[in-house]
Amino acid sequence: MPAFIIHHITRYLYDLPVIDSANQIMLFPLQDEFQDVTEHTLAITGDPVVDLYADYYGNQVGTFMHSRPHQELVIDVKMEVVTQQRALPAIEHPIADQWNYLQQVADAIPYIDFVKQERFEALPEVAAVANMEGSRDASVMDTAYRLMEYVYRNFEYNKEVTTVETTLDEIWRLKAGVCQDFAHILLAMLRMLGIPARYVSGYVCPHDAGMRGEGATHAWVEACIPFYGWLGFDPTNNCIANEQHVRLAVGRNFTDCSPVKGTYRGTAHHRLEVGVSVAHEEESRTPAPVTTVLMPQPIANNNGNGETTNSYRKHVEMMMQQQQQQQ
Repeated sequence: MPAFIIHHITRYLYDLPVIDSANQIMLFPLQDEFQDVTEHTLAITGDPVVDLYADYYGNQVGTFMHSRPHQELVIDVKMEVVTQQRALPAIEHPIADQWNYLQQVADAIPYIDFVKQERFEALPEVAAVANMEGSRDASVMDTAYRLMEYVYRNFEYNKEVTTVETTLDEIWRLKAGVCQDFAHILLAMLRMLGIPARYVSGYVCPHDAGMRGEGATHAWVEACIPFYGWLGFDPTNNCIANEQHVRLAVGRNFTDCSPVKGTYRGTAHHRLEVGVSVAHEEESRTPAPVTTVLMPQPIANNNGNGETTNSYRKHVEMMMQQQQQQQ
């Protein structure tokens, strides 16, 4: 049972004081039979109240507002997570039954959102590759594995060419990117073959150095394997996501699982610094290294009366109202 100590720091630095920093955080690891969170501490500048709720996909989400003027906002999370190795699917059911199973659940909750295919210009090209690399003559497990290998072999891991806003068309044209981009391409291919697939954010925690995605948040894909359940496929490292992967959130894509996002009121430029360190329980605890990410100037929203408003705060309020209506 691997036990991991994870330290995740997010720091926003503003060149002028800002107010009304409204943020959503998804920094609460999933809890299930394969993952147990034994410790979790959260410290935020200004010590705001953090409201917690479970979203549609079962992720724990925190929202908070830091209203007072500030030039720095730090979100500091420390967690200890114990993972369990899961047994891989045994190919016992006939191949035809596996694909029939996927057809039957395609319109059912919780799979319907994870089969729906995003439209993009290169879709016919990607579909041709998916149908060539995958096959309904093979098991769903083998098909998913072959598609994962295709992405790993044919896309270059390059941290300099994409951002969180890079589209599927751009990723397909570049044939390069980072874990998030690899995951989005694999999602598209799996869904094209009728295999429900969901995006996973989290951390990769290998005992030995060399895996891509170390020292940062990571992303991979979970595919629905008939008569088994969700199984993780990591196209960035060409491996099954198992006890060395710690899951934070699942969703349709990166937007559903972003660890931190938000906005603020003000015209100041800001800089984002993110640091992640992962240690095994028996290792010494080291500070999280910091990686600087330059962010564009925010766009202020005006309510028509000359007053700048916080659009994200309204979004959060709407989400919480919907949650209350559903209860």
